[in-house]
Amino acid sequence: MNPAVGKRDTDWGEFASETLAKAGFRRSLPRQRVIDLFSGQDCALTALEIDARLEGVGRATVYRTIEQLEQLGLIHKVDLGSAAAYEKLDPSGHHHHHIVCDDCGKVEPFEDPALERAIHDIRKKGFKLETHEVTLHGHCAECS
Repeated sequence: MNPAVGKRDTDWGEFASETLAKAGFRRSLPRQRVIDLFSGQDCALTALEIDARLEGVGRATVYRTIEQLEQLGLIHKVDLGSAAAYEKLDPSGHHHHHIVCDDCGKVEPFEDPALERAIHDIRKKGFKLETHEVTLHGHCAECS
């Protein structure tokens, strides 16, 4: 279970830093820069994109921090087809899904309340829904 779900009115970056500290991870500037990058993102990033955006932070630190954040339920892996990406899990449980351009790799978030209702109606079929992810593939306006 995600420890962040239900924890409202807390800045994600602060919550992530506190969660890492409680788990016994020491605070470091490079790790904090990874957290700050995730905190400011609205959608998924690949590990290579994170690495490219954080000049001066070693690639090993980027990957290690991603692993730690994922293990603690603070971020989750998103399968975008051509690459895995990572995005923060909102403490409120709010989330979005993704549209991926199969030509250029552009990723756009989308939300659809009707889709969410349909997904949650699966409970009527006797399933206990733990998590879900919807990724749509196609061609963006620039590539069409």
